Amino acid sequence: MVDRLSRRLFLAGLGASAVSGPALADAPVRSLRPLLRKDLSGGAERLVRAAGLRGEVVFAVSDVETGAQIEAFGGDQGLPPASVAKALTALYALDVLGADYRFETALMADGPIENGVLHGDLILVGGGDPLLDTDDLAAMAANLREVGITEVRGAFKVYDGALPYVFSIDPGQPDHLGYSPAVSGVALNFNRVHFEWKRGGTGHDVTMDARTADYRPSVDMASMRVEKRSLPIYTYQPSARQDRWTVARRALGNGGARWLPVRKPALYAGDVFRTLARVNGIVLGRVQITRETPQGTVLAVHQSDPLESIIQGMLKYSTNITAEMVGMAASKARGAELQSLADSAEEMNRWAYETYGVRGIAMVDHSGLGDASRVAPADLVTALVKAHKDGALQPLLKKFKLLDSQGRPVKDHPIRVDAKTGTLNFVSGLGGFITAPDGSELAFAIFTADVDHRATIPRALRERPDGARSWNNRSRKLQRALIERWGMLAGS
Repeated sequence: MVDRLSRRLFLAGLGASAVSGPALADAPVRSLRPLLRKDLSGGAERLVRAAGLRGEVVFAVSDVETGAQIEAFGGDQGLPPASVAKALTALYALDVLGADYRFETALMADGPIENGVLHGDLILVGGGDPLLDTDDLAAMAANLREVGITEVRGAFKVYDGALPYVFSIDPGQPDHLGYSPAVSGVALNFNRVHFEWKRGGTGHDVTMDARTADYRPSVDMASMRVEKRSLPIYTYQPSARQDRWTVARRALGNGGARWLPVRKPALYAGDVFRTLARVNGIVLGRVQITRETPQGTVLAVHQSDPLESIIQGMLKYSTNITAEMVGMAASKARGAELQSLADSAEEMNRWAYETYGVRGIAMVDHSGLGDASRVAPADLVTALVKAHKDGALQPLLKKFKLLDSQGRPVKDHPIRVDAKTGTLNFVSGLGGFITAPDGSELAFAIFTADVDHRATIPRALRERPDGARSWNNRSRKLQRALIERWGMLAGS
């Protein structure tokens, strides 16, 4: 396969010498491998030049059968992988925890039960389930009633110590972005609260709730106040028992809704469970948070879906909190002492070296949201090649669509791509597997980043900075061009 493919690359005019002259502003100057010829006119470097991306472009692609590298451009240089990192996290969690692993959330009685009365504390015990939602808590509240509990004389506690508490996945993100919530041993609705507003007679009516399709319990632990201003649109102020938000009146219009991040996950879950227990006739006291491992009698248990299913959803929807929670669960299972996401990411880095022998993976989290992470594409490809042999990852990856000249998805394209995308402002990545028309398979990783420009963007403007969309679109166009090149060369 490799000898045949190498000859095709030679015939296609693949270049190998370093770029001379101002080919790409601020781009790394690297040689293409294998070293074949100096004529660059028909090679991948032409595609890099044509993309016109300010910043850096690196990539690597290898044959999955032999592991032989087919082509690389700066392949040993690490760039932020963005959400492509979730492919590595998927491999990590599946290897350490197993595809059938399930997270458990429990209700525990710390005291005797007599005639339906619990003479002690009721504890909601978080077990690190990233998919726990209001429907699940509603079922647990109903189960509590079904086992005969009618009254709780002690305290109501929420245990969130299964994982360390993290205020925000990436503190560099604006406060109001729902994809960077807090993380702890308990999470509800991806640690997001639903904010909705409607124009009323004298202003706006606002609600904060933990809605699903079947339930809309309001919450007390998050509040919103509409203020007469234009900017900033949102402000956040923590208090001991509330996430306190304000919003600019001029930004609201007649009505709308959005999800806001939760910074107090245990209070959020406890607040919602109290409401749902009350629906079942059980009145609970004020929520108390504990990080001491609870002891007592288990009254009800909610089990998550198998980890393999959770991972597939994480890769499809790129949910950051899922990546962080399954990644930290894997690190704890390896016996790591965790105080932060960085601690857990470092454990994953060690695992990557132990498992795949790669040193160019330096993650600071499990989701890729933190732009201080660095991954060398050649090292990720090495991991993908080895992971391909057990077949665990590729079926879980999302299909990546190739486009025609008008930007429309091509149905039944002869090249199939199973990959994980990654997007931050001025950072774009793609990594996974290519199946060529003849059935041969490649593993690849492409990272692009304008790290210097990204660092100049003020925190308040990082949701939609000027120029980011067009830059990322050009990067994605380059990725598709490289994939079609590799796929057609391999399959011709």
